[in-house]
Amino acid sequence: MSTGLQKLKVFDQKDLPKVQVSDEEMVAASEPDWYWRPIIILTAAFVFCAAMASGYQRFIGWLDQPVSEVRVLGDTKYLNKTEVATKLAAGINAPLIHLDISQLREKLLEEPWVHAAQVRREWPPAIEVVIDEQIPVARWGDKGLLNHQGDIFWPEKGGEYKDLPVLKGPATETQYLMEQYHNLSVLFQEADVRMVGLTMEARGAWTLELNNGIEVIVGREHLRDRLKRFLQIYDQQLAARAADIERVDIRYTNGAAVTWRTQDDKAKAG
Repeated sequence: MSTGLQKLKVFDQKDLPKVQVSDEEMVAASEPDWYWRPIIILTAAFVFCAAMASGYQRFIGWLDQPVSEVRVLGDTKYLNKTEVATKLAAGINAPLIHLDISQLREKLLEEPWVHAAQVRREWPPAIEVVIDEQIPVARWGDKGLLNHQGDIFWPEKGGEYKDLPVLKGPATETQYLMEQYHNLSVLFQEADVRMVGLTMEARGAWTLELNNGIEVIVGREHLRDRLKRFLQIYDQQLAARAADIERVDIRYTNGAAVTWRTQDDKAKAG
């Protein structure tokens, strides 16, 4: 070994002299860490939250732009999609994010032909509407229509509804009327006449209207049996003079009462 190297003294850690530190010095040394650490953490958290809030506000501001398009989807037969979109666009008074979607949906449901509607936001700024149109299955009285669920709605009527049957009765019994019409119309499948109207009176009595203008009073009981008997009588005795008949009352056990049209009635009907 080179004699030029300085000899170092090596101590065992156990042999090192212990440094005596008082309790006051230990407390003084630890106090700064305990005091500043929560402040630093809270400050960092505050700065982070402020940055996030600022970024969120900028992002929302970027998204919240004026609506540039209204799209109407769904299969429609009676509704004009362009007209629906135009009416809906006229009620848009806020940018995309702040737009009241539920209010737009309520506005859509004010249209009689809209059975259900979904409204959602799209990007680029647009409103997309999916329409479920009413399906008319019958006329209700002189002005209303019934949908496939028995709900009454009141659109502007036109000639395209004339082929639908006419139902009349209590507004609370629409589904029962639809069911009864279906059940009774089956009896006319092989007849020369068909049922085009059904009325339920307040006390539960039933009256039918046939496609040749004859009114059939059925009553409250034994509807199917009475109609079967009527169809036999009609085919055998009444069909040849159907144009002269105004009303047939089949509430009798063994026959029917016929009310004949007057000359004035024939003139009005013809």
